[in-house]
Amino acid sequence: MHYPWWHVPFITAPMLIAAIAVVHVLVSHYAVGGGLFLAIETRHAYRSANRDYLAYLKQHAWFFVLLTVAFGAITGVGIWWVIGLASPLATEMLIHIFVFGWAMEYVFFFLEIASAFIFFYYWDRLAPKIHTAIGFIYAGAAWLSLVLITGITSFMLNPGSWPQHPSFWVGFFNPQLVPQVLARTGGALLLTSLYVYLHASFKVKEPRLRNLIEMRSARPALLGAVLIVAGGMSWLTFLPESARSALLAATTLNVLMLLIFALTAIVFIVFYIGPYRNPGWLSPGFSILFLLFGLAAVATGEFVREAVRKPFVCYNVVLCNQVLPSEASALQQRGYLNGGTWTHAWVARNYPQVMRGGEVDAPALLTLSPEDRRSLGEVLFMYHCNDCHAPTIGYSGLAPMIRGWTPEMIDESVKRPEQLRFFMPPWMGTPQEAELLAAYLRTVVPPYPGGMQTGSAQ
Repeated sequence: MHYPWWHVPFITAPMLIAAIAVVHVLVSHYAVGGGLFLAIETRHAYRSANRDYLAYLKQHAWFFVLLTVAFGAITGVGIWWVIGLASPLATEMLIHIFVFGWAMEYVFFFLEIASAFIFFYYWDRLAPKIHTAIGFIYAGAAWLSLVLITGITSFMLNPGSWPQHPSFWVGFFNPQLVPQVLARTGGALLLTSLYVYLHASFKVKEPRLRNLIEMRSARPALLGAVLIVAGGMSWLTFLPESARSALLAATTLNVLMLLIFALTAIVFIVFYIGPYRNPGWLSPGFSILFLLFGLAAVATGEFVREAVRKPFVCYNVVLCNQVLPSEASALQQRGYLNGGTWTHAWVARNYPQVMRGGEVDAPALLTLSPEDRRSLGEVLFMYHCNDCHAPTIGYSGLAPMIRGWTPEMIDESVKRPEQLRFFMPPWMGTPQEAELLAAYLRTVVPPYPGGMQTGSAQ
């Protein structure tokens, strides 16, 4: 209600955020774990005087910088652009609450960029100790960036006591911080091994060097898998009650949770039996397959983390339809169309006959023609519901969900959506506006499936 609504057909605006964010996470995690891998392995290559391994690490550093700094920066900017349009109120709140954290993150991000370029472009021009130190500076800055970003994103799931004691530190050190830092650090280490295998399987032909890379690169994956499981279990422990209930109530989310742990276990077992204990498995097919396993596990975890927050974008701070919980009762009294600058202006321009004293007169809405009521119902749907539902087909498309519903069922679901599904926000308009929304939904509801007979019809 504070900002104009942004329509993204079929997938909806929040799912566009998810699509870009997941791609960014799959690269940014490698930026964290890969920096630590390069620092440790470069030090090892210097100390063991292994020139072949050092030459390979330089090749890998080029791949690392290209993927994480160039592509990672582009997708990072893409996230900010999309969330500013698709979820503006939540973005505004997170900027205001964590402005100090964002400032620190930008400092570490600048340090990352500078040290990454120095580490790669001055590879043969720095003394080994200085070169290695630059690598560890990058690794430290990248991990601290992960911690800062995780503190903000974990706040969105469980802000702890922040609503009662609003401060930066209370919000940052929320109950989900440590679990998600553990899981994300584990994901960073696991993905790093998989990216190294992918690169080395195509670039390294000498068997002895391939086996060395294979064995040493298995260690981050093994540690990462352990951290993912530890972080995931503690993540479940510190879920808010509504989020845990949403997780238990959604069969798909339960299946995805099992998939995360299953994929992680498979990767751990295969890495331990194969590359770590018996080097010689490294091949393009093996590396591509297990990179896909790792990407699937991390992407699935990101989807589950986002899905269990409903009916909030930020738990107890911003609802998923971009309304503050404290505003709900006022909107129900004054009217949803009156509550937003953009909806109010649209109604005033297109239906001046329903305006009374500069406000939308709720009873007057029902005097409009059926077509006009449907148009207003569509506006209400787009602002109140489209953050989670496509109107017909698409992500969480509403039409297939209400196929065959009677008008009475539609009316009741509009008036009390939180009773139909507890992870939906309550209706935030007047009874007259609820009738407009129901009128719109009745025009998109498909008929009862053909060829089926119910008990009442027999």
